[in-house]
Amino acid sequence: MPIDPQVQVVLEKMKQLGVPPLHALAVEDARKINLSAMAEQPEEVWRIDNRIIAGPIGSIPVRIYTPRSEALLPVIVYYHGGGWMVGNLDAADVLCRRLANGVNSIVVSVDYRLAPEHKFPAATEDCYAALVWVSEHAAALGADADRIAVGGDSSGGNLAAVVSLMARDKGFPSVKFQLLFNPVTHYSFDTDSYIENAEGYGLTTNTMRWFWNHYLVKETDGQNPYASPLLAPDLSGLPPALVITAEFDPLRDDGEAYAEKLKAAGVPVEAKRYAGMVHGFMLQTGAYDQGRKAEEQAINALRKALHN
Repeated sequence: MPIDPQVQVVLEKMKQLGVPPLHALAVEDARKINLSAMAEQPEEVWRIDNRIIAGPIGSIPVRIYTPRSEALLPVIVYYHGGGWMVGNLDAADVLCRRLANGVNSIVVSVDYRLAPEHKFPAATEDCYAALVWVSEHAAALGADADRIAVGGDSSGGNLAAVVSLMARDKGFPSVKFQLLFNPVTHYSFDTDSYIENAEGYGLTTNTMRWFWNHYLVKETDGQNPYASPLLAPDLSGLPPALVITAEFDPLRDDGEAYAEKLKAAGVPVEAKRYAGMVHGFMLQTGAYDQGRKAEEQAINALRKALHN
């Protein structure tokens, strides 16, 4: 498929403006970029609370989105993207509001520690700790501890996949579903999508190298399944998954290979490649019609998993 015309307009504008790739910026400047600048207007949610919870080292900020309900609600623990280096609670805010209202679920968005100040496995430890906190405090949140999902986009998709592995390996807590948007699953840059989509489509292969180089302490950490979940020897017993990928994304093959490996392990998986789309399109719902479609697909999958 050719690039989607709506995406082409955005890419042409970026080119005209001379927008540099993230890896060409200093870390502090890269962190000023709004990863969801083309999102729709944020929806109203009945209650939104910013909280600080205890982490393995220090505290973890979280943002809790709660729809109005008399009954206990399911809960989605969400991890924002940004290559483990950039991004924050605001980057996922519009999406988390949509998930809360659309799924009729509490959403807990997690502001985990970022590299390069905090390298692997800091983010994974924070993300797992937040999942445990949600499970242990479910009643106080108005949530049902038996209906917990995890989700994330890009590096957040990596972290959602990893905490699902960690929860299975540790035997706690129970996770019912994993939502993986454009996930990073493997420390490797030799897939067809990394080569075909190396530059010109927003996220570049060199930017992914930059992210990984700042995230890992040493290159061999990239072989750890909690960094590269595709390398986990056994994916059986993991929660059902929705894996959404984009045709013109360096990470396309990462997500699709992980979906196939989950299926081979007997895990129920729905995998969808959005033709003509680029990395992070599901965050840009104000610009891309297919971003809204991906969002609706995610909402429907979560409703089915958490309310049936």
